[in-house]
Amino acid sequence: MLFAMIAKDAPDALQKRLDTRLVHLDHLNSLGKKLVFAGALLSPEEQPEGSIVVFDAETLAEAQAMADADPFVSAGVFASHEVKRWRVAINTTGVEF
Repeated sequence: MLFAMIAKDAPDALQKRLDTRLVHLDHLNSLGKKLVFAGALLSPEEQPEGSIVVFDAETLAEAQAMADADPFVSAGVFASHEVKRWRVAINTTGVEF
C-alpha cells in the first residue's frame, strides 16, 4: 500500500533544512524500496517550503514510523507533517505501484 507524507516547513527553516539535508537523504536512501519517491514542495521563488514523500508500507503505523524517523522531523524543519493512505489514479510513468 502507498502512503504519502505531506509536510510543511516551519517559518525560517531553510538553514535547518540545508544543515540537515545530508542525513535526511541518508535516511530516505536507507528505506530502499520502501521509498517510492520524495521531493521538496517549492515556493513561487523556487525555495523549499515543504516535502512530499511516498512510502510503500504494509500499514499506516509503518509509514508513520518511517516519516517520524526522518531527520527533518527531529531537527524541526517541518512545522507539521501528516501521513495519509494514497492511491494512484493516473500513472503515465509506466512504473507499476
